[in-house]
Amino acid sequence: MSNLTYISPFFIVTSLKASVAFYVEKLGFEVRYIGPDDDPFFAIVGRDQISIMLKGNADEIKPAPNHTRYGWARWDAYISTAEPDTLFEEYRAAGVTFRQPIRDDDDGLRGFEVTDADGYVLFFGRPKA
Repeated sequence: MSNLTYISPFFIVTSLKASVAFYVEKLGFEVRYIGPDDDPFFAIVGRDQISIMLKGNADEIKPAPNHTRYGWARWDAYISTAEPDTLFEEYRAAGVTFRQPIRDDDDGLRGFEVTDADGYVLFFGRPKA
């Protein structure tokens, strides 16, 4: 039987530099890879067991967050966290702007939403206890 451990979304970004800076400076991620060395256009950023891949070298292809195409599609990534309240406070102290502050939602989840530098919406949370 397979043992799947995580998934890594792949986001097209306008500026690789600005996107990496957001994830590192605001969300406490680390750069796991950036390249190629001579003209970087691809990066992997991560924290704990999750990673997000970012690619920004195609001027004709723009970021397309789900909510910009379908109003009912709230998120581009669901990031499971055991303690969303603690993470919310960490991010609030770091000056992160929230799309939706910490709350219990109608889907039976407790968490919050953050919009990244390109408009992708990340939900950090867990099922309500």
